[in-house]
Amino acid sequence: MVLTLTPNTGIDYTLIVPEFRLDATLRASETAWGMGAKATDVSWILGQWGVSNLALGFAAGDTGRRMEAMLRARGVRTDFVQVDGETRLNVVVVCAATGRQSTLTANTLRVNTGHVQALIHRYAEALPQATCVVLGGSLPEGAPAGLYPDLIRQARARDIPVIFDSSGPALRDGLAARPSLIKPNQAELAELTGQTTRSIEDTYRLAAQVQRNTGVDLIVTLGSAGALALLGARHYRIPPLQVKAVSAAGAGDGVLAGMALALSRREPLENGLRLGFAFAGAVLLTPGTADFRPDDARRLVSQVELVPWGHQL
Repeated sequence: MVLTLTPNTGIDYTLIVPEFRLDATLRASETAWGMGAKATDVSWILGQWGVSNLALGFAAGDTGRRMEAMLRARGVRTDFVQVDGETRLNVVVVCAATGRQSTLTANTLRVNTGHVQALIHRYAEALPQATCVVLGGSLPEGAPAGLYPDLIRQARARDIPVIFDSSGPALRDGLAARPSLIKPNQAELAELTGQTTRSIEDTYRLAAQVQRNTGVDLIVTLGSAGALALLGARHYRIPPLQVKAVSAAGAGDGVLAGMALALSRREPLENGLRLGFAFAGAVLLTPGTADFRPDDARRLVSQVELVPWGHQL
């Protein structure tokens, strides 16, 4: 069973506008609801793929109840700790003219020590049934910096693979607990290492450095240039799929979903890369965050290329 845990839950409301202008009323040509936080995105994607899984985390208010209902409607089991404040409602604005987008968000969950202990207890109870754990996103107000390292260590002590996706100090703290896999983008990798990247080769060298120093595998997303994957001694470049993107929100979480399935089933990780990037490409084709049509993902799997990488550096 894939278990996901999201401390700072959210849902996304996407508006596609013909063009973006300040000091103007912008009328959307299309709108869509989607999931809005990394690990719950994975649950949402797996549910759409027909894979039952369990989603944990913090939730609050009407938005939190809506989020849980959306997950359950896709066959996801939920066991969220109810906290103060409100689960985030993120607004994603996509400019059709340029293809660029912005996300408006704010931290609205408030967590106390009792909430944290309740979540840790539920997580510990669920771990014996877990075959892969996905942790991700930011930490809400009141959550301790040591939450992610604690959760990672608990799973690794049971030899359960852990996928971890966060940024900034949370990524650095969680990496110290040695998850199985992380998925930074180029900017997050640069922040993690304190070094700048000007090319794919630079990015690869930094990723290889992190892998050597920590023993943790990496998938580094490169935006329109695709991605790099460092899985043990097997390193790949994944060229971008040639699809017409509607919205990029949640596409990277498709990669996490594919990898979670491969790790959960003890399949070759290359299977996870192919399925994950097919999920990502399918997500690009829909306006809703982390939403996709399963037929699109099935069609795209055969188009995902894994190019052996590193020998030329």
